[in-house]
Amino acid sequence: MLNSFPKTHLLAAGALSAVVGLGLIFSPSAPVEAKRTSLSLDLDSGETSRIVPLNKELTEAVETETASVPANISPVSDAQKAAAETTASPADIADSAPPVAATPPTSSTKSAALKWQDFTINSGDNLSALFSKAGFDYGLMLSVIHGDGEAKKIERLYEGETISFATNADGELERIKLSRNRLDSLLITRTEDGFKGETVSRTPEQRTAYASGKVDGSLYLASRGAGLSDRLTMELVGIFGWDIDFVYDIRKGDHFEILYEDLYLDNEKFDTGRILAATFVNRGKPVTALLYTDKDGHSDYYTPEGSSLRKAFLRTPINARVSSAFNLQRRHPVLDVVRPHEGTDYAAPPGTPIKAAGDGRIRSAGWKGGYGRTVVIQHGDNISTLYAHMRAIAKGMKSGARIKQGQTIGYVGSSGMVTGPHLHYEFRVNGSPRNSRTVKLPDASPIPKSEMASFKAATQSLLASLNEAKGERQLALADSEEDEG
Repeated sequence: MLNSFPKTHLLAAGALSAVVGLGLIFSPSAPVEAKRTSLSLDLDSGETSRIVPLNKELTEAVETETASVPANISPVSDAQKAAAETTASPADIADSAPPVAATPPTSSTKSAALKWQDFTINSGDNLSALFSKAGFDYGLMLSVIHGDGEAKKIERLYEGETISFATNADGELERIKLSRNRLDSLLITRTEDGFKGETVSRTPEQRTAYASGKVDGSLYLASRGAGLSDRLTMELVGIFGWDIDFVYDIRKGDHFEILYEDLYLDNEKFDTGRILAATFVNRGKPVTALLYTDKDGHSDYYTPEGSSLRKAFLRTPINARVSSAFNLQRRHPVLDVVRPHEGTDYAAPPGTPIKAAGDGRIRSAGWKGGYGRTVVIQHGDNISTLYAHMRAIAKGMKSGARIKQGQTIGYVGSSGMVTGPHLHYEFRVNGSPRNSRTVKLPDASPIPKSEMASFKAATQSLLASLNEAKGERQLALADSEEDEG
């Protein structure tokens, strides 16, 4: 029977048997079966070649062993690959291929598969009720609260916030998002070790905006006409409030220009930021304010020369009309006798907050005869301020306590010898009463000489932008007047 085969075929078969025999002697054991090299014999040519594995892992394993295959073994041809794929049945592939572990889904895949439920927090809502609405029990809520990081903060809920629950395909809780506002939220995520919370903050895009207005009736109407929000208007008053009494000093024809921040999220305006630069012209006298942040991170407003617009004292501790001016010859409204009025009275609704005029230390806080509920603050060695007839003294106001300028120290009332609710405010220098509305107030510290170069570099661009915007507006007004003419 052997004589019927060509000699070349028999020699090739013998060589192959020798190779296979040696391979069996030195081949690895079953646990590394995937790394073995399988060969096929072409009986017509007498050449051998590798059999292509039908599994990706087997293919990679064979490729790693290619270097050890004898040089006379040719690579797999495209025709052989096609033949192998054609002749192997799905069942054969399933039987021969080792199991391949499924690739775990990426975080983006998991996020896309989550199902969210949103709830707006109303007055009276609590965390337990919200978990119940979302379909989760009390035990799961405790697991979340006792999680790592900032998870415990989820207990602090406020009306108007939004809480969202995310579940996976099996209905298991994966994430909770408590949206405090459009910028800040608390995100709680399930991990292998339980739940973990973190505060996530978005940074809005800041765009510079310009507005100007002219007082005709009131500053409030002028500001609204210029498109300013109430908050920006109050900020404008706060910047220039040390030099200008916005109740009595404002005149028809006063005007202002301001450069401020518009805040955008997802290309949509949602709020306004700080005033960057502003000029207010009162009775023909211009005052310019430029925002500057010093090397310690403290921000304040200064003139272009580096002087602080902020004084050591507020001109008035409350935004209200004067009901009784400083007058050392005034007749007392209750006693009907001439008694000096050593302060200024401001009429305001009961409960209106009263601010400390400057930094200092409380000398006394409590009932003070005809003054009623009163707070007296000592500012340095020679200046003191008095605030009387309060309905209530603010929490923490006690003798010896340190106070910051603008801090609320009490609320307008009618305690003591009065005819109606108001604040009685006194300003004393070395114990002598002074008219708080006219006394020269000491300035706050200017830009130090060591930081003047940095200040100039930072504020020149603001001043240039303010002037440029002002010039463009004037040109636009001139063009408009020409068109009308």
